[in-house]
Amino acid sequence: METVRDIIGPGLKILFIGFNPGTRSAQTGYHFAGHSNKFWKLLLASKLTPRLLRPDEDEALLAFDYGITNIVARPTRAASEISKDEYRKGRLILKEKLIFFSPRIACYTGIGVYKEFSASPQISCGLQPTSTIPNIADFVVPSPSGLNRISFDEQLAFYQRLRELAQTTQ
Repeated sequence: METVRDIIGPGLKILFIGFNPGTRSAQTGYHFAGHSNKFWKLLLASKLTPRLLRPDEDEALLAFDYGITNIVARPTRAASEISKDEYRKGRLILKEKLIFFSPRIACYTGIGVYKEFSASPQISCGLQPTSTIPNIADFVVPSPSGLNRISFDEQLAFYQRLRELAQTTQ
């Protein structure tokens, strides 16, 4: 399976960070491409984007000052297939990306993603009380995966809070 390229640039408002590409994303080459993944719908419903983007339009996020990367580049069917060594290496690479590109907000798409990066045991969705990288706000949203049992409306509330934070963070 192929890796999926980062959608990234300097000084973004929001850099979305996932675990790693799923098999559908690896097949298509686009982020959040799984049929049941709600990421693109949540961006529209929260008004982070003015229209529903398709996974094959993931580069259009740059026009909104957003980007996407992952803590691990290797595609898998499930995050449980990622090894401890891959996470260790991925944490170092992600830290370098965050320091180099310096987004205003690092948005982790799932509590597990943030746990792997920050090594913080107590995490809830929303703005985190401390940042892992100085001058970058850490924000956690529920995983948009179709496997997530949290309702769309509950997930949407966090994406709306993210939008509000992005509007106030300079």
